[in-house]
Amino acid sequence: MHFHFSPARSEDFSRLFELRLRTMRESLERIGRFDPQRAFKRFQNSFRPQHTRLVIVKNQLAGCVALGPDQDNWLLEHFYIAQEFQGLGLGSLVLAQLIGEADQAEKTISLSVLQQSDAARFYEKHGFFKTGEDEWDIYYARFPVISRES
Repeated sequence: MHFHFSPARSEDFSRLFELRLRTMRESLERIGRFDPQRAFKRFQNSFRPQHTRLVIVKNQLAGCVALGPDQDNWLLEHFYIAQEFQGLGLGSLVLAQLIGEADQAEKTISLSVLQQSDAARFYEKHGFFKTGEDEWDIYYARFPVISRES
């Protein structure tokens, strides 16, 4: 599946928030945490359009992802693939591109997933390891693979 990134703008907030609600609802309901108002506030407080990219497939919004600075490393947030594009390998393609960028920049990527989320297996499959957890989230990191060309 072919995709490309397009930069997000602050005007994309509403449609990306709707995408977040649609993709996260089942996981949030599973742990008794689905609350649209709380989700709105969390997204509003963490949405950084300058670090957010739209995932575009055939001129259609298929998802979004935010990858931006966090101290000396990068934080992966708001990685949502619309349901109609899930299960097609798109998430793996997007993540592989981001991992390649992090490796090139020699940056560790950190992220968190909800407890009991299917996303945990996805990230583990792509080389992320668990660094901790709390009541609601599991924290992951992936160190860069640095190529040493002779």
